[in-house]
Amino acid sequence: MSQKPGTPPALAAFAEELRAHRAHAGISRDELASKVSYSSSLIAMIETGRRSPSKRLGELLDMVFGLPGTFSRLERRLRDVPFPVSFRPFVPHEAEAKALRSYENALIPGLFQTEPYARAVLSTRPNTSEDGIEELLAARMQRQEVLGREEPPLIWSLIDEAALYREAGGAEIMSGQLAHLAEVSRRPNITIQVVPYSAGPHSGLLGAFVIAELDDAAPIGYLETAAEGETVEDPSVLARLALIFDTLRSKALPDVASRDMIMKVAEERWNA
Repeated sequence: MSQKPGTPPALAAFAEELRAHRAHAGISRDELASKVSYSSSLIAMIETGRRSPSKRLGELLDMVFGLPGTFSRLERRLRDVPFPVSFRPFVPHEAEAKALRSYENALIPGLFQTEPYARAVLSTRPNTSEDGIEELLAARMQRQEVLGREEPPLIWSLIDEAALYREAGGAEIMSGQLAHLAEVSRRPNITIQVVPYSAGPHSGLLGAFVIAELDDAAPIGYLETAAEGETVEDPSVLARLALIFDTLRSKALPDVASRDMIMKVAEERWNA
């Protein structure tokens, strides 16, 4: 299997080292997979730049090949980017996803945030310098490049009605943000639906999440939590997230009605 075109440099370096050391040791992917208790298919995806390694896998590879710190150091380089630490493992999967399904219960999703809105949200992070905020802002805006891909992903985004009313940065910023949200909802590959207050209590109120579906790998998810987020690959967890998403979608307004609500809130709440 050849390395995936466009693989991030840090991930390409990890993959190259893994292929080289496995070949030097004269062991097959199946044998390596057995030694580290990971699947052979996952090892293949990491060697070809289609999946990022976990911190634990880096540590196990150091043990298998007798190279203290080598793969752990390479894995840290993958996370040495201006995203919150917990979100970094999910970043490359979001960037290459063929489809993204998400639910957001408190804020406008990051992929649809305007720069002023994103700055207002990120500025609330405790113990973060102004330069740190600007780095996080640049990273968030960079994430949105996935929307401009030659073949952008299909996106189904569910947003709780509360996010339309939660102020970030003032009325002018909120008005611009909702106008932008309504505009991107018109793109043929993007469906945005509002889960209204009338839906009542539901499981989505426990936290936001994203499911990324990939061309040649199993889905991968990201969960927002009160402390740190979590990237998840467990099929049983992803199956539960998919069920929650489908349940929430059944409670959401249709796409056109959702766009009408977004524009109505922008006009009546933020332009009043």
